[in-house]
Amino acid sequence: MPAVKLERVGRVARILLNMPEKMNAMTSQVVDDFGKVLDKIRTDASEYGAVVITGAGNSFSAGGDLIWLKLRGKDTPSRNSQIMHDFYHRFLAIRSLPLPVVAAINGPAVGAGMCLAMACDIRVASQSAKMGFPFVSLGLHPGMGATHMIQSVAGFETAYRLLLTGDLVTGLEAKELRLVSQVAPDGPTAQAQAMELAERIALQAPVAVRSLVRSLRRKQEEGLEAALWREADAQAHCYATHDLSEGLKASLERRPPRFELNESYADVDPPPKPKRDALSQLLAEAQAKQAAKDDAAARKRERRKRNRQKAETADTHAAAQSESIGTVAKLT
Repeated sequence: MPAVKLERVGRVARILLNMPEKMNAMTSQVVDDFGKVLDKIRTDASEYGAVVITGAGNSFSAGGDLIWLKLRGKDTPSRNSQIMHDFYHRFLAIRSLPLPVVAAINGPAVGAGMCLAMACDIRVASQSAKMGFPFVSLGLHPGMGATHMIQSVAGFETAYRLLLTGDLVTGLEAKELRLVSQVAPDGPTAQAQAMELAERIALQAPVAVRSLVRSLRRKQEEGLEAALWREADAQAHCYATHDLSEGLKASLERRPPRFELNESYADVDPPPKPKRDALSQLLAEAQAKQAAKDDAAARKRERRKRNRQKAETADTHAAAQSESIGTVAKLT
């Protein structure tokens, strides 16, 4: 079964992110199949007047695959910068379609998943759908055009708030913040309203619509490529930090992260060590004490084991000597 499906509904191309068991996270299979679907739409562009993208099940997209993100920490910053830049473009390529694109946010749209929605021209959301950009909550700089597209659509104030806090908002709050243009009572209704909107667009004059899409996107994309490279470099920088490892681990364990990398930027030699907050310091000290106790206990067990082995060897040697003496006595 393809991870991304393409359906034709009249003159609307409906793209379905089709991995509901993973909340439509952006796995390598989704990346590959998404590219194939976009290629198909470009080839048959004359058949369509608009595009709708949505998610299967109860989610739009949970964003980047955490396992893949964890692997980035094992790679080099220079490679990660290029890899992330290429990853962004695999999904932002939806903006290269000559057709207007409507995102039907039927459920959670988080991180890179919400970035994909922001790359669309219009957004319709379920009023209860959770949306946000919790990159910093993972210890990671935002990526995939988040720093550019949010301020372009909703303004710098909203971009600062959502990106710096990692807050998730509902569809209703997103409407107030101008992240989406309309809301629906639930996911299926959001999908239906998005299709209705796309169908109305598809009825308009094709040449006028397509040239208008180019005009609007061209203005909105001024500075986008520079922002993508800045994000890719910043994310590559973050992948090497302990904070990212802690953020990913905390996410998988469903607990608040404990970030520790509070650096000083004073130009001194040797450079100062990062300062930990009080809670992190106490936890680190407790962990160090426990590790010391575990190490002492392990050494004690090892000494006892060696002593037992020595005793057993001595007993075996004594028994062998006794048997040898007994044998000699019999012979004499």
